Amino acid sequence: MDDPPAFVTCPQAVRAVDFGHVLVLIDYRTGNVQALQPSAAAQWNSLSRSGVLARIAPALGRRLLALGLLAPASGPGTWTSALAAPSAQASWGSTEHPAGVVRPLHGPFAETLSAAAALTVAFAATRRQPTGMRRTLTLLSAADARTVRGATLREATCAVTAVRRAGWYSPGRTACLEESVAAVLLLASRRLGVRWCHGIASDPIRLHAWVQTMTGDDVAEPFSTRAYTPVLTIGDRHHQPR
Repeated sequence: MDDPPAFVTCPQAVRAVDFGHVLVLIDYRTGNVQALQPSAAAQWNSLSRSGVLARIAPALGRRLLALGLLAPASGPGTWTSALAAPSAQASWGSTEHPAGVVRPLHGPFAETLSAAAALTVAFAATRRQPTGMRRTLTLLSAADARTVRGATLREATCAVTAVRRAGWYSPGRTACLEESVAAVLLLASRRLGVRWCHGIASDPIRLHAWVQTMTGDDVAEPFSTRAYTPVLTIGDRHHQPR
């Protein structure tokens, strides 16, 4: 076994979110998620201020390096500290979260067909492992570059609804990631932009992807989406302050 490096850094694609009772690492190259309990989280936060690997437990360092959540560095250094996120009040498993799907209302066939095409592209990007997440982010950035203005809430809602309508008839899994990516692609085909969001919530730890207008309105999302802390967003080129 090779000797561990003396110094490490956190790859740019890795984001850390600290809920207090747990610190979550998300690798946006692979989509892998790793949770660190308080003692390990404290070591991660300490390491982020020095980059000296010897300052954390050897087993933890080897594990994080093996997962690609740390990378060798040429010398000491720092990286962005973990994003502090509000921790959900302890529910002891009694909190209800929306689940299942509701059949979308009928709509124009041409719009549903365009949404199905966008959904097919989204499927192709997200399904290719282990690079699916990286390919998805590249696709979203390319789509955003095609836009000329931000979509209105009505335009964005129509697009999301059309994608959900197409997804209802899809034989494959159509969840929030596929839906949100397809909505971005559908709007980009009309040169309209939205903000794609990927966030995390606790109790239990769960991930969610959705779209917002450039003014920050969640598009066709339940109130429960507000429990998610956005970790990564793409599509702020047309952002206008409120």
